[in-house]
Amino acid sequence: MNESTRIRVLLADDEPLLRVGAALLLGQADDIEVVAEAADGAEAIEVVRRQPVDVALVDIRMPNMDGLAAAEEIGRIAPKVRVIMLTTFGDEANVARALRAGAAGFLLKDTEPARILHAVRAAKSGDAVLSNQVARQVINQYLAAGSAEADTGRVAQARRRLAVLTNRERDVLVTMGHGLANAEIGQHLGLASGTVKVHVSRILTKLGCANRVQAAILAHDAGLLRYESG
Repeated sequence: MNESTRIRVLLADDEPLLRVGAALLLGQADDIEVVAEAADGAEAIEVVRRQPVDVALVDIRMPNMDGLAAAEEIGRIAPKVRVIMLTTFGDEANVARALRAGAAGFLLKDTEPARILHAVRAAKSGDAVLSNQVARQVINQYLAAGSAEADTGRVAQARRRLAVLTNRERDVLVTMGHGLANAEIGQHLGLASGTVKVHVSRILTKLGCANRVQAAILAHDAGLLRYESG
């Protein structure tokens, strides 16, 4: 593959072994190239300032400057760079901040290799990836912060907002809420990837959501999502 068409990836993690492992994995793909590594958020920002990057895999917890602050700054200085946050269980309280920073997805550090490759490609194409486990964590954290009275009002409000969606859009929303990317949604619903992309765009616009997780929270509030245990 021509080097100019490869997806240029930045790895930002304070653990050298994890960077090495990720670099080896990504290096096996003909269409992906690891162009730089960073040990903290400040280094990641400097990389983005001085060279082209398509996708940044950024750890949330790093010294000096964490991944959340880095994602916010990268979104400000290089909005075309797609940031995927690397997280572990227990990080769910930080995910809302990453969403506001425009993160394109969230992956657990023990995500299977094929899923990581898929996430990088999806992010480059404008899609987003959210693992089922992280989706469940985000929503559980969100729900835990509300009162019973707020829950009642939230359900009614969510159902009113979702009333503008077509039946097909509701189907797509449910699959989005379970962490599926566009290609996976297409396979699940028997739709072309391009058609799914149009549906996702319309859903976010109709619901006034900035990203897929916000839409997933609305779907959960309205009672559309049922996560498997474990």
